[in-house]
Amino acid sequence: MTRTALLLDVDGTLVDIAPTPTDVVVPSALLRVLAELTERAGGAVALVSGRTIETIDRLFSPLVTPAIGGHGAEMRIADGAAVLQRPFLLNDALREKLHRLAEADPRILVEDKSHSIALHYRLAPEHEAVLKDGVSGIVADDGDIEVLVGKSVIDVKSKLFSKGSAVMELMACEPFAGRMPIFIGDDTTDESVFAVLPELGGIGYSVGRSIEGASGTFESPQDVRDWLTDLWRRSGGRA
Repeated sequence: MTRTALLLDVDGTLVDIAPTPTDVVVPSALLRVLAELTERAGGAVALVSGRTIETIDRLFSPLVTPAIGGHGAEMRIADGAAVLQRPFLLNDALREKLHRLAEADPRILVEDKSHSIALHYRLAPEHEAVLKDGVSGIVADDGDIEVLVGKSVIDVKSKLFSKGSAVMELMACEPFAGRMPIFIGDDTTDESVFAVLPELGGIGYSVGRSIEGASGTFESPQDVRDWLTDLWRRSGGRA
């Protein structure tokens, strides 16, 4: 694994989607496999998520890996390294309007990640159209804001960063520099990574659906976990 780097989305890729963000469960077997793959790859395994790095660390504790958080707003290139953060870019007025929009139903959950805001409506799917229209109206006059529609979630973030731009930065840093990135992702928020893979000489795989730029598709997060376990075994792991 000295010639490749693993870049892995979290929700819907490594772990199964849950009713709420706090209900997500990271299997202990996955933690073991990721820890050993990271060691064998010389640290070139990174989690790439819309969640903050603080939340990633809490979910995957005690494992700490290189990570991209907040859809590219945060980056940590190694365990023990400082978390690099983009400037705070969402203004208070926009943030307040998004919070008010979610007050229509207590089942609509607001995940305020400082650099972005996510509205989760998995528990209230009947509000999907109203939420999409409401968010579109709120950000209509702000050309610097991007709206990402995922699986029962709407993310609002700055256009000045993305998972793809952060991956470009990460792949220029040791221990990732000079390696071929292998990326796995499942959602619209991952499309920016698939778009930059050709420039990096990398390959990507989607989960649950075909995504432009993906070389193949896993059926589910369980299939991704099984693939990682097989990779671990082939690289010297023992069950």
